[in-house]
Amino acid sequence: MNAEIVIIGGGAAGLMAAVGASESGAEAVVLEKMPRPGRKIMISGKGRCNMTNLKDWQDFSVHIHPKPNILKHAFYNFSPEDTVRFFNGHGLETVTERGDRVFPASHKAADVVDTLRKAACNAGAEIMTGCEVSDIVKNGDGFTVLTAGGTEIRAGKVIVATGGLSYPATGSTGDGYLWAEKSGHRIKSCFPSLTALVPEDYKITDGKNRNAGHIPRETRLTELGKSLMGNQLKNISLAVEIDGNEAHTEFGDIDFTDGGIEGPAGFRVSRRCVSAVRNGSKVKFRIDLKPAVETAVLNKRIAALWDGITADRRSRGKNRSDMFRILLGKLMPVSLIDGFMKSCGTADVRNLADRLKNWEFRIQGYVGYERCVVTAGGISTDEISPRTMESKLVRGLFFAGEVIDIDGDTGGYNLQAAFSTGMLAGQSAAAGT
Repeated sequence: MNAEIVIIGGGAAGLMAAVGASESGAEAVVLEKMPRPGRKIMISGKGRCNMTNLKDWQDFSVHIHPKPNILKHAFYNFSPEDTVRFFNGHGLETVTERGDRVFPASHKAADVVDTLRKAACNAGAEIMTGCEVSDIVKNGDGFTVLTAGGTEIRAGKVIVATGGLSYPATGSTGDGYLWAEKSGHRIKSCFPSLTALVPEDYKITDGKNRNAGHIPRETRLTELGKSLMGNQLKNISLAVEIDGNEAHTEFGDIDFTDGGIEGPAGFRVSRRCVSAVRNGSKVKFRIDLKPAVETAVLNKRIAALWDGITADRRSRGKNRSDMFRILLGKLMPVSLIDGFMKSCGTADVRNLADRLKNWEFRIQGYVGYERCVVTAGGISTDEISPRTMESKLVRGLFFAGEVIDIDGDTGGYNLQAAFSTGMLAGQSAAAGT
């Protein structure tokens, strides 16, 4: 079998590369090892799919790590506005929500996948599912792509868009790193990002971080974990300390889940925290449940509430701990009280304001690739041309998406990076056919 361009991986970057290549007049074949393309898109945004973020480059780039400039040309070549126009033009309506985040109007990730797949096919690309690639061999000016089923495909250009290591059940198992390394590329150390961070005493462990802090998601919860799980805290302030120094502060929402601390604010600090834990640093969270209220004002409010509770005739016969729970119910969701008390055993009326504004968690570890949103690290951007996404080491070899050493914050940044680099790689590969 022969093809002008073979694209390995049928995710966001691979499908958009197929669109870019085919619309540029090249014959493109997508090889996807899973039964259906776009499996990871299907679970993004909790199934709603935050497709992109409409910030301009200056504001967008601060959410891309570690070196955003690899993305700059691709971003301007296919911007977030271009992404919205693309999907709208192919029949998918979109809505923009808080924080410039764009979603399909249906709030169904499946609609994004279907639109992208149909666009690629209508442009002339062929998508072969259930087709796992076992090796890529450079032959003169072209390549031979070998599949696990024994098929050999001769291609003039190859685009590797295999994703990273996150959510391996969707097909992201790190294959692209192996092929890149074989062709001489350096792989920057990979680690999970946008993942749950696990506080001490939240999971039942032996107290040892045997794998640089990785605590599998399926690890059973402690009583503390059970009491906190399911709570969502809105409009809180989250301060991160690394080795005793304040390193990062976020304002927003966090969720206590079966994995640990997640949610938008938790995810935004996860990259730095995972890196710190892996390096042996001590990480601590300080959560301010009342960031809009100064401690002195909160103290007065608590004192007034306590006076009212103790004077209430319904409190007659109640012990102090029962009345204290009534007080907590006036300051936080009732479902949070047990978890708060278990982690702040010394909290009382006199120090409650400080505890509410400085609720501390020491971070023991993190959930790994099994449930992280994105992989940090990957193929060194120093060896990829930012104007084409072509390898600087192997002519005709291109990379796109998460397999590259770029990752974004939560909020639509990662999918846009995949769309932008995929489109640029497809167009650039087609330009030389």
